[in-house]
Amino acid sequence: MTEHTLPAGVADALERGLAAMQLDAALAPPLLTYLTLLDRWNRTYNLTAIRDPLEMVTRHLLDSLAMQPFLETGTLADLGTGPGLPGIPLAIARPQLQVTLVESNGKKARFMREAVRQLGLGNARVAESRAEALAEPAAYDHLTARAMDTLAGIIRVGGHLLRPGGRLLAMKGVYPHDEIAQLPAGWVVEKVVPLSVPGLTGERHLVVVTGP
Repeated sequence: MTEHTLPAGVADALERGLAAMQLDAALAPPLLTYLTLLDRWNRTYNLTAIRDPLEMVTRHLLDSLAMQPFLETGTLADLGTGPGLPGIPLAIARPQLQVTLVESNGKKARFMREAVRQLGLGNARVAESRAEALAEPAAYDHLTARAMDTLAGIIRVGGHLLRPGGRLLAMKGVYPHDEIAQLPAGWVVEKVVPLSVPGLTGERHLVVVTGP
């Protein structure tokens, strides 16, 4: 296999971003390994619409890591994770967090299995399944879905996976007033936190919803 390297400046951009978010610089090497693999596979399999590795640093890695202050331990199901976002960066940053990467697309699931293997992520597993078909009721403390549907839509397909009183952590752009108003009965907004992602323009919010 020929050596596949990232363009100049990518590592520096990641290290600057981690520093700005007050995250450990030791996260950079495994994150770069993941990014290198994603960039290589993306050229053949189109795993993500973002093609520029420098843009991936901001929009994939740092954006995913903006969630990590709200997740330390327990179990997390990452629904419709695509090539492993935010689940793989979170598994790297939070070794005590057990992450299940839920994705029905076979190419993306194969990529994630290879990434988990190469990174030696003992706290991550791939579930090649649609979220609504995953037969693991009440198995998770936390649920997330970074690029998937409305809050009510996420709950509809994945709410059965949460333990009683578990939390949905959803990444949104502007404050989602309409989505919050349409939450199903019993689901309550715990908080909405504005997030700052280095290099990312526009608003970003984390919506934390507690289940019944």
